[in-house]
Amino acid sequence: MLVATKPSEKAKRPAPVVKRFLDYLFIECGLAGETVTAYKRDLQEFWDYLVAADVEPSEISVEDIHGHLIQLQQRGLSVSSIARHFASMKVFLRHLFSERILRRDVASFLESPKRWRTIPNALHYKQVQALLAAPVPADDFYLRDRALLELLYATGMRVSEAVDLSTKQVNLRLGYLRCIGKGRKERIIPVGRFAIDALGEYLEELRPRLLGRRHSTALFLSRTGRPLDRTNMWRVVRKHARAAGIETPLSPHTLRHCFATHLLAGGADLRILQELLGHADVTTTQVYTHVDETQLKLVHSKYHPRP
Repeated sequence: MLVATKPSEKAKRPAPVVKRFLDYLFIECGLAGETVTAYKRDLQEFWDYLVAADVEPSEISVEDIHGHLIQLQQRGLSVSSIARHFASMKVFLRHLFSERILRRDVASFLESPKRWRTIPNALHYKQVQALLAAPVPADDFYLRDRALLELLYATGMRVSEAVDLSTKQVNLRLGYLRCIGKGRKERIIPVGRFAIDALGEYLEELRPRLLGRRHSTALFLSRTGRPLDRTNMWRVVRKHARAAGIETPLSPHTLRHCFATHLLAGGADLRILQELLGHADVTTTQVYTHVDETQLKLVHSKYHPRP
């Protein structure tokens, strides 16, 4: 097995062949910026490995792929992270072969690893209620934080989608928003009355003060009037989770899981949920049915006379 050493300064910059592939994903395939960034991160690590092992792009072999995957495993990456790296490399290798850079179709010899579908961590409804009630009026950013938490739970949006959300995409009068998801696919999501009320107060009272003389269409703003980024959204959620006494690890994506789990538990149709979440394949949405089955087991064991 080839052992990688510390990459050179030149290797730290995306190679031209990698950059052309990333441009192809963004321009021709229409992938979202966040997705392209994820590809860039994975492929940069792969490229560093190839440079350190002195492997030319035209000579990449199955052994090189396996060597890099073993290195990722030795670093302690999770199975899902390694699987994501593998998928990135496979698409990249197919592109190299189609461009006649790679001599052999190495990707055809690679079999995608089977992954366990992990059950998403979702909060109990009472915990969500406590989280949504955690922002206090005395806080300078009370209106923004309350609006953000209510919107994440009301719509099941990804944090990247909430970051990119503009004021023009939200229609409070009709009670819906227009969301641009993965692959720049657009979907319409209803917004409940609690989120509408919270957003209305934030837009009327706090956002103009945060914006000041700046010009921005971003819905959620930081204290400096700039668009709120995903890191600060994560901090907002964590801050109020601690205030609500929630000790389990929590992120904006947890509220997406809660949205899906609670809708299914309330009797929502799986296909409708798929549309609301923006999943391309219903099998991705089906993972939430296992969460509901777990709840059924708990109810069965609690109430059946012979559990």
